[in-house]
Amino acid sequence: MRLSSIVYIELYKIFRKPRTYIAFGAIAAIVGLIQLGFYADGESYMKFGMQSLSDSFDVNGNIMNGYLMAFIILQTLLVHVPLLIALVAGDMISGEANQGTLRLLLTKPVSRANLIIGKFIASSIYTIVLLLWMAVWALAISIFIFGADDMLIMKSDMVTQILSSDVMWRYVAAFGFAALAMLTVSALSFFLSLFAENSIGPIMATMSIIIVFTILNTLDLPIFNMVKPYLFTSHMLGWKGFFDVTVNENNEQIIGSIENLPAVLLSAGVLFLHVIGFLSASILVFRRKDILS
Repeated sequence: MRLSSIVYIELYKIFRKPRTYIAFGAIAAIVGLIQLGFYADGESYMKFGMQSLSDSFDVNGNIMNGYLMAFIILQTLLVHVPLLIALVAGDMISGEANQGTLRLLLTKPVSRANLIIGKFIASSIYTIVLLLWMAVWALAISIFIFGADDMLIMKSDMVTQILSSDVMWRYVAAFGFAALAMLTVSALSFFLSLFAENSIGPIMATMSIIIVFTILNTLDLPIFNMVKPYLFTSHMLGWKGFFDVTVNENNEQIIGSIENLPAVLLSAGVLFLHVIGFLSASILVFRRKDILS
């Protein structure tokens, strides 16, 4: 059986299940509620947030625009997307075992490595489609509702302005980075599904690992500082680096610049290595696994 055929079959299995569409519905509902809230009361929110800046500068233009909305939505939603991804990735192998079809599947003329790769590609396609769906709601629909203008990002110690002509490519890069981060989650959940015969286990284990790693990231202790650079959760928010711009000596934005590009590339590299590591481990484990169901 060809790899493309395996991918097609697995995609059919994924998208025929009603629970697959829970993630799409959840994203549409959450983003819609956020947009509705800001559309109804966003002006007062922005006045409160920009109060200290307005005392020193004359702020004009459409501050509450689609670009800023997309940034707010991404910060809010990317924390919850891993659970939605684990719902599918964690079921890729354990679901077959639970239904008793895994052994039957291996009677087909297909190698175990190709079966794992095909299933992982299918779960990866689902992950990317889900992120594209989020991009449509978070960015395209936000621009349609709120319009487009220069983007102001409020941080704890500063406010960054990005010209509207310099924003869109940053979102393309940010969504690409987010896809890599979510593929890491998908690869982890996929790997864990090899050790269970019920999808609940891999899903819960994936979220537990993410929560534990996230807590370790927040603890400023020497013993944990040594391992933080190697945790994939330390790099999942690297997409924000695309919105850190470099300024010249006159404090003017340099178009197309990224303030700390090496750090962004390093985070992307760490995530990519995790994806390759989890996939390789999945192939190795599955090759040696005694299939009893």
